[in-house]
Amino acid sequence: MMEPAVIGTRNVMMAAAEAKVRRVVFTSSIGAVYMDPNRIPDVVVDESCWSDLEYCKNTKNLYCYGKTVAEQSAWDVAKKKGVDLVVVNPVVVLGPLLQPTVNASIMHILKYLIGTVKTYANAVQGYVHVRDVALAHIIVFETPSASGRYICSERMLHRGEVVEILAKLFPEYPIPTKCSDEKNPRKQPYKFTNKKIKDLGIEFIPVKQCLYETVKSLQENGHLPISKQAEDSVKTH
Repeated sequence: MMEPAVIGTRNVMMAAAEAKVRRVVFTSSIGAVYMDPNRIPDVVVDESCWSDLEYCKNTKNLYCYGKTVAEQSAWDVAKKKGVDLVVVNPVVVLGPLLQPTVNASIMHILKYLIGTVKTYANAVQGYVHVRDVALAHIIVFETPSASGRYICSERMLHRGEVVEILAKLFPEYPIPTKCSDEKNPRKQPYKFTNKKIKDLGIEFIPVKQCLYETVKSLQENGHLPISKQAEDSVKTH
């Protein structure tokens, strides 16, 4: 994961500098922002926050480690070579699939619908519609005053809230109703701000619609069976 993330990023940034491109928009991740064990709950996560690399290593979260180092590499080259760099940091991206296969973000939802998991995790996650992520890239590219990093997230949800929404929209699927961790208190979403990207004009699509369009796309692409009840649900919504 590390080599393509870091070396690939550096290669692209160097090529952009040599080609004298006017602006580079880099897709990073919330994984490069929020992984910090020392952050107290009342602190609002914003674009100034960075994931703690040692914590990522110790928890074996190589995805967040790779995203953090890759983005840091991009900023390093941008500073040294004078590249106008703007970064978008999305959370879990949902919505209709363009590709025929199921990626990791969509599997995050699909697993609750096909019965492969019987419980949901005691965890929180940010969600955003793929169209909003695409729009964020266009806006920061075309807005001359855009600079720095932009967190791209509609809202945070506990996994329990996610399965509740799915169960109401698509009750025909074996969606879990129990948490895998019944000993510890329910985890609370950390505070974050998406004000910076909203100030550029984005009005985020609600998470409920993201989840609905994700499932509908999975049905249309043959990844989920669609029953008569499901067809009625589609017509209703």
